[in-house]
Amino acid sequence: MLSSSRSSLLWRNSTPAPPPSFKAALRFPFSSGLGVCYRTTISPLSCSSDIVQPAPVITAWSEFAQNVSGEWDGFGADFSREGQPLELPESVVPEAYREWEVKVFDWQTQCPTLAQPHPQYTFLYKSIKLLPTVGCEADAATRHSVDQRSIGPSALSFSYSVSGSYVALWRPLGDSQLLEVEHCLVNPNDKESRVRIFQVVETRMLSLRSFKVFRELWYGPFRDGDQLGGCATRSSGFASTPATPASAVAGSWRAVLATTSFHAGCIQQFTGEKVVEIVREEKDLLLLPQDLWCSLLDAKDGERLFSVGWLFEPGHAITSTCVFSSDSKLEEVTMGRETALTDL
Repeated sequence: MLSSSRSSLLWRNSTPAPPPSFKAALRFPFSSGLGVCYRTTISPLSCSSDIVQPAPVITAWSEFAQNVSGEWDGFGADFSREGQPLELPESVVPEAYREWEVKVFDWQTQCPTLAQPHPQYTFLYKSIKLLPTVGCEADAATRHSVDQRSIGPSALSFSYSVSGSYVALWRPLGDSQLLEVEHCLVNPNDKESRVRIFQVVETRMLSLRSFKVFRELWYGPFRDGDQLGGCATRSSGFASTPATPASAVAGSWRAVLATTSFHAGCIQQFTGEKVVEIVREEKDLLLLPQDLWCSLLDAKDGERLFSVGWLFEPGHAITSTCVFSSDSKLEEVTMGRETALTDL
């Protein structure tokens, strides 16, 4: 389980550093030493582009920006549609690992993230993969690739919580048949710990192709990735660790849900509070390591529900769900705090 130090939390609250200017943060390419660089835009499937976008509530977006911005580091891994971890390409695995027949599943990652309320409502991040190494080598911070993502006031689908959690829809450039649903969930007990789960979706049938998972810790104000983690990271790889037990997730839960809908504007704050009871069946779960899970459910009128969850402590979970209509339009996003009924 990821954790963060108490001193780090106190330092974060007591000495906030002003972020660099947004124009500087948007420069591209970010580094002359990149091996690969991908650029991604928000999916046009989510909402109609001719809708006038209302501005987010200033105070809420400012609080979100304060909690989401900064340097996040950790580990990331790819999983098949069945939830099996995928090995890293042989070309990036050190020869020593190949000689020892050691399988490598995890990338060490960084994710410098910046959200700002002025002069426009902006959000950007770079998901950086570092080359794996043997031990604490000098090139432990060598970048393999950078995935840059950003939105602006005309973004088509972005739901946010003041906690720093969010749900975004992206379409990778050059592939009109894929949609990525990104769920970023912040630990309610530790705002310096979060997970990001990507559900990679084939748009024609709204079916799952694969998953990407990142476990990250906040380690300082936004610096545009200038401070490379290397051996200083406070966590470890997780992809090949045991999957979450079904018994910990299945069963009856009480959920407090906040909701966004996309009938009028596509940068939306999660609002409201609705208490519901949920019965989660084991057959509907795709279980991932580190107390994480996903599901894909069919609902009324051809709707499909893409959900993820994080059991951040026994009997307590944070979840998010995207509801798509039968014609692939995003209708609603919910984020919930859940408690197992056996713990009430």
